[in-house]
Formats: sequence, C-alpha cells, structure tokens
Amino acid sequence: MKNGFTKAVLCAAFAVTTAGVAFADEVNIYSYRQPDLIAPLLDAFTEKTGIETNVLFLDKGLVERIKAEGENSPADVILTVDISRLSNAKDEGVTEAVESDDINSSIPAQYRDPDGHWFGVTTRGRVVYASKDRVAQDAITYEELADPKWKGKICIRSGQHIYNIGLIASMIAHHGEAETEAWLKGVKENLARKPTGNDRAQAKGIYAGECDLGVGNTYYVGLMKTNEKEPEQKEWAESIKVLFPNSADRGSHVNISGMALAKNAPNKDAAVQLMEFLASPEGQKIYAEQVFEYPVADGTEPSDIVKSFGDIKPDTLPLADIASHRKAASELVDKVGFNN
Repeated sequence: MKNGFTKAVLCAAFAVTTAGVAFADEVNIYSYRQPDLIAPLLDAFTEKTGIETNVLFLDKGLVERIKAEGENSPADVILTVDISRLSNAKDEGVTEAVESDDINSSIPAQYRDPDGHWFGVTTRGRVVYASKDRVAQDAITYEELADPKWKGKICIRSGQHIYNIGLIASMIAHHGEAETEAWLKGVKENLARKPTGNDRAQAKGIYAGECDLGVGNTYYVGLMKTNEKEPEQKEWAESIKVLFPNSADRGSHVNISGMALAKNAPNKDAAVQLMEFLASPEGQKIYAEQVFEYPVADGTEPSDIVKSFGDIKPDTLPLADIASHRKAASELVDKVGFNN
C-alpha cells in the first residue's frame, strides 16, 4: 500500500469517502498492478501536485467490486493490464469517458479507446523467447510457430490466459477465424508439453532443455534479469534471446497496461490530473522504467534493460479492433483443444 498504509487503514480511509466525505486532494486507485511497482510513480505525482494517492491492490474481481459498490464506490482511477481487462471494464459500465487534450496528444490513437474510456500507458510485446544455444535464427513470425520444424519444441502458458487471447485475437484480426484456427492447431501440434505456468515458466523450460521456444511478454525478461530474491531467474533470462515476430512485415503484437476513470469517481478532478501525469513524459519515463515496458508517448525512451532486448516494431492495428475478437479467440482455444 502507498506510503506504508495497512489494508485496514486504507479500507477505513475508503469507508470515509464512501460515507460522502471525499477529500479534494487525494485519489483512490483500484489496481491490478503491484503497489511497489507503481509507488515511485505515485510518489512523483504527489510531490508534483500535492495530491495524495491511496492504492487498493486486487489480484482479481476489480470490476465486480466496483459494480457491487455502486454509486458509493470510492474508486477514482483504475490501473490494470491487458486490453481484455480494459475493454471489460468499459463493457461492464464501471468507467466513464475522459476528454483531455493532454492525454490525447501524448497517447497514440491505436492505444486508446475511441470513446475515451481507457488509455494505454505502456506497452509490452508478446514475443518469442528462443534458446541462445539451440536456436540459430534471429528472426521469426507468429505464423512460423505452426511450422512442423518446431514439433515438440514450443512452450506456452494456457491458451485461455488473457495474454494469449490477445495474441490469438490479433491473428483473427489479420487472417480471419478459419486461418487462425488452422494456425492454432499447428501450434498445438508443436507443443513440447501441456500449456502451463506463467511466462517466466516458459523461460525456465527453455533453460531446462524442455523446449527451444517459448511465448511470453517482454517485461518478464526484465523482471527475471533483475530478480535478487530468486537469482536463479537470472539464469533463465540469460539462457534466452528475445525474437520480435513479424518485424519484417506488420510488426509484433503488443498489449498495454492502461488506465481508466471510474464511473462514480468522488475525486474526479484529481483523478484526471493523475491520468494526465501518467501520460506525460515524466510519468511515462518513471512508469516504463519501473515495469520494464515501453512508454507509449512519442519521444520517451525505454529503460536500458528494455533496449537491450532489441528494437521492437509494434503492430499498428488498433487494440480496440483486436479486442473485438476476444470472444472468438477464446472459443477457438476450446474448439481445437489447445490446453488438452
């Protein structure tokens, strides 16, 4: 919790707001991002504006909680990851549109909702982890993951995980459902094991020799490279190289971490100030460095660790278009028995 708040203290503070006594100089944040990851960003915001921030971290049920709280919800800003979660928040009616020239001028149109309900703050590439020792090539496409030459050599987490649903939805957006179904069957045939674990587990599988390729997000590589609590993860990261699929044509699929204004925000003006700070060059730089992701604002550089992965060419397809294929992507995962 921000500034060492205990959950009890934070909940008490939120209860005061719920009772109708909202403070003008604070923002209540409901977050799927770990508090320690965003603490430097929020500290900088408070120092700049004098507005205090309270963070309620949830690992699930964020939208459901806001819906249950209704008009008395103390939530001002939603911070989450993945276009699926952002789109879902909008679809479930817990967000409202924001009109801000500062935000719109900083964040490219492809990374924001056309109606202004959500905005991407950073991007992460859905890339291929490849064994440095066993994979000679330095370029690949998503389509190639279905090539029989990789039979028994690919590791991946559950096809129903939101990160993979986003990737599959992007394939549908580019190729249509029928072609994507055939592709997904081909990838399944090439799996070294049943889809399992998180993205780090795929790097571990490569390190252990269980597979030669893995599918994962770029930021996990940064987290592994700097993990002092579990230093073995540094070895996993050292065993792989990052391949950015489709760099020679449409570009690599990227997803976002993003923000939205809660529908019944009691501190709306302060909340929008926070959102504008997140979109500013200062906020972008701090956030991107903390989470090992790519800033979305033009002219803002990623961290040196992220630069070390290589250059990324993002797919320019609007994420709102990709999000529209989420349901079809999930149905294809089940149809081909990808997780079986």
